[in-house]
Formats: sequence, structure tokens, C-alpha cells
Amino acid sequence: MRVTPAVVAEEYEWVRGRADVVVPLVNETRAHLGEQFGTDVDSIDEAAYYDAVETVFADGDRPVNVAALVALLRALDVEGDYPGFVVDELLGRELAAMLAGDQPLRLLAEATFHVADVRTHGEPNDTAGADDLDAALAAGIQTRLPGWPWTEGPSPFSV
Repeated sequence: MRVTPAVVAEEYEWVRGRADVVVPLVNETRAHLGEQFGTDVDSIDEAAYYDAVETVFADGDRPVNVAALVALLRALDVEGDYPGFVVDELLGRELAAMLAGDQPLRLLAEATFHVADVRTHGEPNDTAGADDLDAALAAGIQTRLPGWPWTEGPSPFSV
């Protein structure tokens, strides 16, 4: 795999083009998590998704790493899928974390990846990494964006 600025631009466009799939998955994941934690979580729209993608792909060297993970997951396929289960989960979790940002959001996105992943089902002819890619995009973007009550206002733990 060779990652160039042109490849990063291509993956950026591909990720932007997934809004119709990722935004509903973000909102479904947020609603499910809100139910689990007894809170209301704001949904997102395509404009918020596009803004988050732009922010990620404008963040220093982060875009080259995001683009590489996206490309790997898009291409990853393993005969029978199960032997590749670990690697697509690993790549998906890392992509979600990278999209979310720094700690503690990074860790939250990794945990959220698994919630989104069980709610995502690829098409019959998709590669093994396809559903993990959508789950990673949803988990990372939803974690990055505001809408959770606990993220509104200053932290009560700041010194």
C-alpha cells in the first residue's frame, strides 16, 4: 500500500460519500446508548457529519493515518471471514479512536465501535472489513460531535 496526498484526498471523498449510511447509524447508536444510560443524546445531520470529516482530514498528520485505515478496511477480505475477525475489529476500533480525537474521547470511541458494529450488517458481497468500516466511522464521528449532556459545559473535575 502506498499512501500519497492523492490517496488521502480519495479516501476523504469516499468517507464524505458515506454520509447516507453513517449518519443514520450514528443516530441509531446514539439513541441506543442514550437508552442504556438514561439520557437524551442529540442526533446529528449530514452537515455535522461533513464538518467532522473536514476537521479530521485537516488535522495535521491524522489524515494519512485515517486514510490508510479506511483503505485497509475497504480492501480487507478473508475467506470465510472468521479468521480475519480479529484484524477487522482491531482496525475498526483504531479508526474509530483516531476519528474521535484525544483521550478520553479516543477510548469512548473504541468502546462505542463495538456497539455500532453489532448494529451494522454489510451487504452479501461486501468485504469482511466493510461493516467494521461503517461502524468505525459512526463510532468515531458520534464520539467527536457534541450532543451528550455530560460534554456540555466545563468538567467538574478540572482543577
